[in-house]
Amino acid sequence: MSTESVPEPSAGMPSAARTAPPASHSGGGAALYALAIVMIAALVSSVLLWQRLTSIQEQLARQSADSGAQAVEARTMAQQAQDLSRETAARLAVAEARLGEVTVQRTQLEELIQSLSRTRDENLVIDIEAGLRMAQQQAQLTGSLQPLVAALKSASQRIERAAQPRLAPVQRAMAQDLERLEQVSVTDTDGQLARIDDLVRQVDDLPLINHVAQAALMRRQTDKEESAAPSAPADESRWRGTLRRGWEAVRDEARGLVRISRVDQPDAMLLAPDQAFFLRENLKLRLLNVRLALLARRTDSARTDLAAVTGALNRYFDPASRRTQKAATELQQLQAHVKTAEMPQLEDSFAALATAAAGR
Repeated sequence: MSTESVPEPSAGMPSAARTAPPASHSGGGAALYALAIVMIAALVSSVLLWQRLTSIQEQLARQSADSGAQAVEARTMAQQAQDLSRETAARLAVAEARLGEVTVQRTQLEELIQSLSRTRDENLVIDIEAGLRMAQQQAQLTGSLQPLVAALKSASQRIERAAQPRLAPVQRAMAQDLERLEQVSVTDTDGQLARIDDLVRQVDDLPLINHVAQAALMRRQTDKEESAAPSAPADESRWRGTLRRGWEAVRDEARGLVRISRVDQPDAMLLAPDQAFFLRENLKLRLLNVRLALLARRTDSARTDLAAVTGALNRYFDPASRRTQKAATELQQLQAHVKTAEMPQLEDSFAALATAAAGR
């Protein structure tokens, strides 16, 4: 029996040894499970954190967009406010202008009230005189007699409607001035300006006196060359033709060495090319001054410039040229028109009106 009881502990020891490893495996699995759980939790927290960051970014983007929209709206409102201020300033300026007009109208109204306090005849004389003076100024500015004619006719009709015997001399004087105006010829200003522009364009084509000799020599050489070929005999030999042409060339050159001509203006013959350029430009400026004088109704200045242009044309340019003769004719016509371009004055009417006003 003792021999059978001894093996039991030995038999029990291998069983304990076989049951120990499963305990260690179960502890390692629990650690793995815990690590997996921690990793899953970390992953979940990372995902949640990423989602939160994404939502924060979206919120920031929306806020940025809202801020941009608000900035645009603020700029729009600022622009509208600026436009409103400008419009207000413009309205204020218009209001001030209207206030000024009202003030002027008030002054005119006061003057009108004062004029209404005068007698009817005195007002009629003053109105007619003011209308005639205004028509005379308008006629001087426009160069037309129509304002004067219309003013005289209107004044005569007003005197007829007034039926005042004391104003009969005024009406007769107006009739005389009207008859004189109908006989006056008015200068065509537009036509004269067009003629001056044409003269300005012709200045560059007018031949100078010192260029006439050279042009004549060139024409003579051209005529000689044209007439040389037909004059050669048909049976002339080559060497005789060469000798003849050489002799003619030498003869023409010898004739051209000495040239006798009448010189009435020595300064014109000694005019240099650069001086010729300035001479033409000076003539253009003179003609443009005449144009401005006609527009400004300054007949004295226009006459002076036309006389200077005519003197320069007769002194420096070829009088035998058709272009020079045409320009001289146009200048004479311009001078004749400028002499008759003075606007007639209504002296009789103004004298009669002054007498009527003094008699009042």
